Amino acid sequence: MKEAKGWRLGGMGDNKILPGSRHRTPLKRPIWIILTVSIISILLLCAYLYPPNGSGHVACYVFSSRGCKALGVWLPPAPKREFTDEEIISRVVVRDILNTPPVQSKNQKIAFMFLTPGSLPFEKLWDMFFRGHEGRFSVYVHASKEKPVHMSRYFFNREIRSSPVQWGAFNMVDAERRLLAYALKDPDNKHFVLLSDSCVPLHNFDYVYNYLMHANMSFIDSYVDPGPHGNGRYSARMLPEVEEKDFRKGSQWFTMKRQHALIVMADSLYYSRFRDYCRPGLDGKNCIADEHYFPTFFNLIDPGGIANWSVTHVDWSERKWHPKSYRGQDVTYELLRNIMSLDQKTHITSNDKGNELLQPCLWTGITRPCFLFARKFYPETLDKLVTLLNF
Repeated sequence: MKEAKGWRLGGMGDNKILPGSRHRTPLKRPIWIILTVSIISILLLCAYLYPPNGSGHVACYVFSSRGCKALGVWLPPAPKREFTDEEIISRVVVRDILNTPPVQSKNQKIAFMFLTPGSLPFEKLWDMFFRGHEGRFSVYVHASKEKPVHMSRYFFNREIRSSPVQWGAFNMVDAERRLLAYALKDPDNKHFVLLSDSCVPLHNFDYVYNYLMHANMSFIDSYVDPGPHGNGRYSARMLPEVEEKDFRKGSQWFTMKRQHALIVMADSLYYSRFRDYCRPGLDGKNCIADEHYFPTFFNLIDPGGIANWSVTHVDWSERKWHPKSYRGQDVTYELLRNIMSLDQKTHITSNDKGNELLQPCLWTGITRPCFLFARKFYPETLDKLVTLLNF
């Protein structure tokens, strides 16, 4: 019979042992428990190392019926992007301007800034609007094509240095900034209103003055348009300062408080990004800077300080390149009353569905009518408007 050999612990020699029956040592714990714990540990480690980016990750739902959102609470927050030197400088300047108390003036005025190719067809109506309120407003005219011929004393010698302006070009933004710069020279100007040659006032001067002066915000239009004429115009060349998630669209017709006008004058960082990378034809896109620069800029630097709608009514319901224009037969008491009573702003997106985004017009927390001005009116509507508005 063969002998079985074994090793004695601590010894090097052979020891003879008696053969015995072979049997397996029973496991101290069931193997399925060990396997289960191992699998869970591996999944937890993977979930920690590779945070889920979407709802399709199975690991998210292994541990919680609420999915990735619940699991995300366990994970460390994603690191914030480090600002560039230019961004840091820009934000320091913006912070200091916003935190500096406005200089008080005994004679606070509204600056009415007209962006026009030439003469203003509605000067007679504006003359009626301004009359009797001398000392409470200033007028500035940027005439980009020809020297205007004026009929109202409020417009005489109010032209500023002007340059040519093309629709869709970045020089539209330059013209707006030029108007702001000239208007800021008067320290009594506290609110700044951008108007076109086809704009008309809807209310009397006192109503407009109190609406703007007591609002303590800028009425700058800013919203997300996911369509081709919104975020489809965004260029990744604006990175890292302007990310697509921060890109906004809005009407160019703004009103702006003095602090915000100063911030616009101080900005060179975002101005240069839009000047260089938001223009028609760049990368096959049709970016219109005057529809994106101010909406995006203020969304980035002071989103809580703007109303996100414009107080100038424009009808885009026809969904064309240009808004609806009103001819003589269109101007009625009912039309004006309807525009003046609107207390919700409608934004129409440019995607296939053309969604209508409704936003209540909140004035210091209270729902108020949205609009103080309206456009686009043909010159032939002047007499009707003078009769119906009767300032």
